[in-house]
Amino acid sequence: MSFGANSLLDMGRWALFASQVQLQVTGENIANVNTEGYSRRSVVLEEGPYIDYSPGQLGTGVKAKEVVRNFDKLVEAMYLQQSSLKDKWGNLWEQLKSVENLLNESSGTGVSETLSQYFNSWNEVSQRPDNYGARQAVMNDAATMISTLKQVDTDLTLMQQRINSTVAAQVTEANVLMTEIADLNKEIQVHHIEGSNNANALFDERARRVRDLSKLMDIKTIDNGGGDFTVMTTAGHNLVDGASHFSLEFNAGVTTTDLRTNSTFSGEIYFEGNDDFEYTIEFISSNAAASAPMAGQVTSGGNSAQYRVSLDGGTTWVTNEDGTERHYSARNYDSRTNVQGLQIWFGSPTDTKGTPSGEFAAGDRYVISPRQGLFWVENTSSSVEITPQLHFNGEENSERLTGGSLAALLTFRDNYVGKYREKLDELAKTIVWETNRRHSQGAGLQAFTTVEGSYQVDYSDKALASDSTGLTFGDKLQSGSSFVYVYNANTGLLASSAALDFDGSGATFNPAIHTLEDVRDAFNRTYAGTLTASIVNNKLLVESQPGYTFAFGNDSAGLMAGLGLNTFFKGSQPSDISINEKISGDLDYLATGHVNGSGEMNDGDNTTALSMYELRKISVSMTTIVEGTTSQTILDYYNGIVGNVGTDTNRAEFNLNFYKTLAMDLDERQQQVSGVNLDEEMSNLIKYQASYTAAAKLITTADQMLQTILSLKP
Repeated sequence: MSFGANSLLDMGRWALFASQVQLQVTGENIANVNTEGYSRRSVVLEEGPYIDYSPGQLGTGVKAKEVVRNFDKLVEAMYLQQSSLKDKWGNLWEQLKSVENLLNESSGTGVSETLSQYFNSWNEVSQRPDNYGARQAVMNDAATMISTLKQVDTDLTLMQQRINSTVAAQVTEANVLMTEIADLNKEIQVHHIEGSNNANALFDERARRVRDLSKLMDIKTIDNGGGDFTVMTTAGHNLVDGASHFSLEFNAGVTTTDLRTNSTFSGEIYFEGNDDFEYTIEFISSNAAASAPMAGQVTSGGNSAQYRVSLDGGTTWVTNEDGTERHYSARNYDSRTNVQGLQIWFGSPTDTKGTPSGEFAAGDRYVISPRQGLFWVENTSSSVEITPQLHFNGEENSERLTGGSLAALLTFRDNYVGKYREKLDELAKTIVWETNRRHSQGAGLQAFTTVEGSYQVDYSDKALASDSTGLTFGDKLQSGSSFVYVYNANTGLLASSAALDFDGSGATFNPAIHTLEDVRDAFNRTYAGTLTASIVNNKLLVESQPGYTFAFGNDSAGLMAGLGLNTFFKGSQPSDISINEKISGDLDYLATGHVNGSGEMNDGDNTTALSMYELRKISVSMTTIVEGTTSQTILDYYNGIVGNVGTDTNRAEFNLNFYKTLAMDLDERQQQVSGVNLDEEMSNLIKYQASYTAAAKLITTADQMLQTILSLKP
């Protein structure tokens, strides 16, 4: 190859093209300075081939090799992680602020104020027990307290329902993003040729979609170049794999089974009810010394298989009030067990009421999800629940979602609102029980001729404290005696008084043994000829014979309160609490006094009213799954709920600011690499313009050289 004017023309032509490309790319950068997700482009120039020549090697100019996007993959990977956490805590903070506003007590009309007024009304009626105005005030203030509790519970429930709607919409959005990322991978595979035709616009578009997906859930990416790009959750669930994608579903809860290899059980677990927590059921060994320990069978007797229950994925297990691990019996449908509000039983594989066969092995597990959950769908026949799960020790389940708005919303629904509602339920249950416990042993202005219990059982022939009985306050009952006083209706004089006799020889009540039928029989045995007890709709009905009335006295067993006889409240949760119609229909039955040692009911007696007022400052035992058993006053307990909300809100705000700072720092680092700087681009524009002019001048010079040579021809 010879060098001369022609070679100069080629060199100028390639230099002109390189400068033109640089100007084109610079113009593109300037035009997209405000385009979100745009990565700055630059031209890679490559020296042309060189040739050995005399007097030495000579180059052939420059070549515009490729247009590249300036983008730091490592920084982006770190940003996606911190951004997901920022969005998680940001969403949590927003949601928790709404709960904080709901429980705001500064207005003077909150639960704390109505509780105080409720207790104060008992103090007022204690000063005038026979005054109907004071008695009506108790009713009014109780109704206001009930209304306030119901409103708070209703608002929390509506928050959870709203969360479900929002999650459903975001799941749809996530699925669309996964589809779009897979489609972009497919396009990149078609258009991208590494080193010569970089699909920069498609890469930018994919990065934008990935960032949008990271706002919804915690993700990590694996980039093997071009369209070989994988997106998965931090826990490892594949979302996008090249040109293929998976999906998410937000469905009703399911039950999963995990049986040991030595298990011979053939059947299914069934449940009724709803809850905010996920139930993990694990069978325990009936013979720990065996080489392959078994748990037992499903029976209605005392030798049934035993299992324990966890509401945080097996990290902690439900305990009794004394702190010991609580065990439940594996029952069939007719003896189904009440477990923290769920009715759980075991049936055949095809019939919920059928009889299962085989024997459980120690370690057999079932997971019940009694609420809508988030599922990663691998295919039409395989899905895995990835609903965020917060262990009661504060740690997150790393095998589920842990970041993004989806994790925030579901964590708020289950672990925050779920916790607040559980504590509010326990508060309401304690108010009802402690009030009824005192009221059921008190006396009003007149004796009874008929009383119907307000709490029913599922089975009248099962022990009242059994998990299968279904008695609301069955776990509160104790062994003890229950006194009833019978009066002559005409004279008002005491006709008889005695504690319920459960065997004809003076045996007292034992909740682990005695059934509702036993209580009925004890009434009929003890007060034969004066009172008659019967079971109607699985509730106890006590009626006096003609010429008699009756009243209730000391009840160390809590039996009357447990059955709802002579009680002030009905129900046990904010959603179903009401005042007993017996009292609201006749204020004479509001118990302000008691039956004294002589068996007398005195109009001026204020014993029960005073005990109600004292309840405001007495520490009582309250138990929740999250916090276990605590002993404090009812008012302090509610104030603790408000304090928990405030603490949770402040923690969410702190974490939001922390991760927001990290995400902003990483985004700024990415912008330093990929962002467009107008000053720099304007400088490049001038530089490339000068290069273009110089290249054009080179071509002009070469042309003049050719003209000179041509003019030498004869």
